[in-house]
Amino acid sequence: MNNLDAVFIDVDDFCHISLPAWEKHLISSGVKETNLLTSQFVK
Repeated sequence: MNNLDAVFIDVDDFCHISLPAWEKHLISSGVKETNLLTSQFVK
């Protein structure tokens, strides 16, 4: 496995752990998450 593969795996593992926790935090705090890319096309 080369170094780029290792970095990708580390980032992927981090996202799998942190994103669900972040979404749970946003939901429990009442903060509404916005998707800027989507909101630009909805206008």
